[in-house]
Amino acid sequence: MRHTVVRRVTALSAAAVLVAAAGAFLPRVGRAAAPAVTPAAAGDTAVFAGGCFWSMEKAFEHVPGVIEAVSGFSGGTVANPSYEDVGTRQTGHAEAVRVVFDPTRVSYERLLDVYWHNTDPISTNGQFCDHGPQYRTIVFVRGAEQRRLAEASKVKVQEHFTRPVTTQIQDAAPFYAAEAYHQNFAETHAAHYNAYRIGCGRDARLRELWGDAAGGQQH
Repeated sequence: MRHTVVRRVTALSAAAVLVAAAGAFLPRVGRAAAPAVTPAAAGDTAVFAGGCFWSMEKAFEHVPGVIEAVSGFSGGTVANPSYEDVGTRQTGHAEAVRVVFDPTRVSYERLLDVYWHNTDPISTNGQFCDHGPQYRTIVFVRGAEQRRLAEASKVKVQEHFTRPVTTQIQDAAPFYAAEAYHQNFAETHAAHYNAYRIGCGRDARLRELWGDAAGGQQH
C-alpha cells in the first residue's frame, strides 16, 4: 500500500532485513472489524501521531497506568477512513494512537515524554523509513491543560536540538480506529513487526537522537 517504503519486509538474515516497496501485505479487513473508538471508562485520553502506529502503540501499551492504546487515524477530512484510503494521501489523516490512561497512575507529562523519545521530532514529511504526510508528527490536545503541557514539553525538546522541531500541536480531531489486524500488531505479528522495525532503522535513529533516553522507558 505504501507509496515509498512499505511495512512488508523480507528477512534475509537477522542482520540483513530489507523493507520492500510494494502493496499491502495483509488481506483487506472490513471496517466493521475495527475496535470501538469509545474510550475506556474512568480514563483520560491522549492522541499522538508519531509515524507508524504499530510502533507508537507498542511504545505506550505497557506504560504503567495506560489502560489501552489503539492504532488509528486522525487529523483528516474524511469520516471513517480505511488504511488504504489514508495511504492515498488524499484524506489528510495521520496515523495516530489513542491512549486511554489512568491519571492517578500516570501523568500526561509522562506520556509526552514517552512520545517524544519514540519519535524523530526534527524529521519532515515522515518518520524513519516511512515517508508521506500520513506519517507526520502531531500532538492532538484535548483542552487548555493538555495544550499548555504539550507546548511546554515542545520547548524543552527544542532545547535538545539545533534544527527546528517540526512536530505540530493541534486541537483534538475525530479519531478513527484502524482495521482489527493492525491492533496490537507488534505482539500478534512479532516476527513480521521486528523485521520491519530493524529494516526501518528506527532504534538506531532513536539512539542517535536521544542516546540512553531513547524509548522514554527510563522512569
